[in-house]
Amino acid sequence: MRLATIGLILLSIGLTSSAQIALKAGMSTRDIRAVVETGQIARITSALATSPLLVLGLLGYAFSAVIWMFVLSRVALSTAYPFIALGIALTALAGRYFFHEPMTPIKLAGIGLILAGILVIGFGSASEPGMQAMRDHSHTP
Repeated sequence: MRLATIGLILLSIGLTSSAQIALKAGMSTRDIRAVVETGQIARITSALATSPLLVLGLLGYAFSAVIWMFVLSRVALSTAYPFIALGIALTALAGRYFFHEPMTPIKLAGIGLILAGILVIGFGSASEPGMQAMRDHSHTP
């Protein structure tokens, strides 16, 4: 896998994780929580649509999806998709850092297993016979 493609994967995952942080922060504000508790759909919709953090989170997802489409045009799905798990690890760590969520030894072990799995898949896919054919095909007009 080319370094530029790895960079795109990491950018997409970083944007997705950042989007989760923005959405969590936005939904945790006092104003949003108060409006949600009213149960009034029109007020809730208006508040969600005008919250800068929520809009930022949704835009982060949109940009991430566009970048991910470029990744999928270059990498086999079975190689690319497991990298999404990296977002789980990043988001869990961000939850601890930004929102003081508990980070138990079990969660840390899970993050370690996720990272190990990504490494195994990443190194294993480099030698797959179909990857060269996909690279050759992806550069044809």
